[in-house]
Order: sequence, then structure tokens, then C-alpha cells
Amino acid sequence: MNPAPSVIVFGANGQLGWELIRALRRQAEVVATTRTGRLPDGAHCEVGDFDDTAALVALLDRIRPDWVVNAAAYTAVDRAEEDHDAAWRANAEAPDVIARWCAAAGVPLVHYSTDYVFDGQGSRPYREDDATAPLGVYGASKLAGEDAIRAAGGRHLIFRTAWVYASHSSNFLRTMLRVGAERDVLRVVADQVGTPTPAALIADVTAQVLQHPGQLCGTWHLTPHGETSWHGFAEAIFAEAVAAGKLARAPKVEAITTAEYPTPAKRPAYSHLDVTKLESDFGIALPDWRTGLQRVIAEI
Repeated sequence: MNPAPSVIVFGANGQLGWELIRALRRQAEVVATTRTGRLPDGAHCEVGDFDDTAALVALLDRIRPDWVVNAAAYTAVDRAEEDHDAAWRANAEAPDVIARWCAAAGVPLVHYSTDYVFDGQGSRPYREDDATAPLGVYGASKLAGEDAIRAAGGRHLIFRTAWVYASHSSNFLRTMLRVGAERDVLRVVADQVGTPTPAALIADVTAQVLQHPGQLCGTWHLTPHGETSWHGFAEAIFAEAVAAGKLARAPKVEAITTAEYPTPAKRPAYSHLDVTKLESDFGIALPDWRTGLQRVIAEI
């Protein structure tokens, strides 16, 4: 019987990292890493500080994993506009170092990117080979990370995803449930369209990919099917929460424009990602985004 493969997960304390530990532990020896060496439940883990790339290399040399999964990222979209260097270190420079180590060691690298690599001017779901044109520092730094991984020359699997949320951690769904319980009326942007994606879905697909018999390499889009606006997502959250008995009553959700809610970073107006390639290449049937929402609400 072959021993279970070893997988190192960077960013294990984030909403995606936490789900990856859950999903991958079923089939692999998981080495979790965080910047502080602590997991959300207080348990100790390896230190993986993206501000110390020499230490990342030393960690990889010591662990010698069979797979590397990078779920660490600088995701504060607005703050990145002023904190350019920190965003670039986490989203571009550290992934570059990790990718070059993986290429030299012959270890596959799974990395996650974003719909924000596109400018949002499209009129149909974005395919993997569509032209990229990020609008801000966050998207530009994530695109630079993608490019660095490809340039390293090793086997890589880059999954672009969007609007990630979970029943835990800090995200749009949890913010809506908290604020919705306190207020009768909320104002939410209705002219930005994308696909809400459960972190658990991304983690479960990653686990399936690690078991896929093919030696695939490239970039794929990974979200559920369908699209909505932030306003539509908020209304769906409240409807599901009330139906599941998680919220006493739904607040009124007023639709506003992006112009009425200015932010430091520009966001793509349309970032629906086409997932045809992922479903075809890996034999995976992705659910509708509302199905994913029902599952996450049920977990709360």
C-alpha cells in the first residue's frame, strides 16, 4: 500500500486554507503553515511567513512535500492601493520563490488567483485565454504571481476564483448576516456582477485534482455556475438564512450603484468566469451558486 502523499498548505488560517486542511486530510498528510505558526483553533503549525522568502525555501527543503498548495494571499483590495509593497510581496514575490523551488524539485504547485485580473468590460463569461487587464494593485499583483509561476517552468495548476465566502472567517456573507440582524434597511451595490464561490467548493475540487490521474498543467476558472450582483447575493443570503431559521427576518436590501459607494480600488463590473475547461479537463460537475449558498448557510 502506497503511503499518503504529503501536501504543504500555505495560508492555512484563511477561509480557503482552513477548508483545504479539511478536504485534503482525507487523502494526504497535510502540513499546515501560517504566518504566526498558529491555526484558527489555536493549534500549532509550521511558520510560513511570506515576508521571509529565505525561510520559505528552508521550510520547503525540510518538509520536501509531494504537493504544494498556496492559499496565502494579500486580499485587502482597497488597502492594497496604498500598501503596494505588501500586496506585491504576498501575491507575486513569494509565489515566485515557491514556484521556482517547486520547479527545481519536480513538485506540482496549486495556486489560487482571482477574477480581478480582468477589467470587467466583457459581455460574456471570461475564458482562461481572454486578455487580462487588472484595474488595481490587488489584481495586478495576483496577475504578476500567475506570470511568475508560469515562468518558473514547473508543473502548476492555477485556479482563478471569485467572491469567496464561507460559514467562518471574515467575508461578505458573514458581514451581511451580522449587519442584517442589526438593521432594517441595507444598501448594496447592484452593478457589479460575478459568481459567489464557497471556499469549501474550491477545497473539494482541489482534493479531486490531487487524485486526478492526468499530469495536467495550466490555468482554470473555478466558481459555481451562474451569476448575480452583490445586491442579488445579499438578498439570497437573507432569504436562505430566514428559511433555515438562522435569521429572524430579512432586512430590506436597496440597490445602489458603484458610483454611490466609492472605494479606493476600482472593481470589475462584470467578472463571471467560464468554468467549461475545468469541468471538461477534470470531469467535475460544478453546482449552481445558489446550491453552494444553501450548504454554507446550513453550516452556520
